[in-house]
Amino acid sequence: MSLRGRIDPVSEGQWWFCLKHMRVEPDKGCPNKDRMGPYASEQEAAGALQRAADRNKAWDEADEDDD
Repeated sequence: MSLRGRIDPVSEGQWWFCLKHMRVEPDKGCPNKDRMGPYASEQEAAGALQRAADRNKAWDEADEDDD
């Protein structure tokens, strides 16, 4: 059974941040192993690295509080 040409409604209109090219991509782009997402909008995908940095900082601070 071929899935070529099949439209997946779950991924339709989703955006990703490509870690290889450091840019926002639509669903059709680099392999998911090289991307962060999916995000509902291009703007959300553009903020992926900052969001990850903010979360990492919060987790690091929480770990320090546990010590």
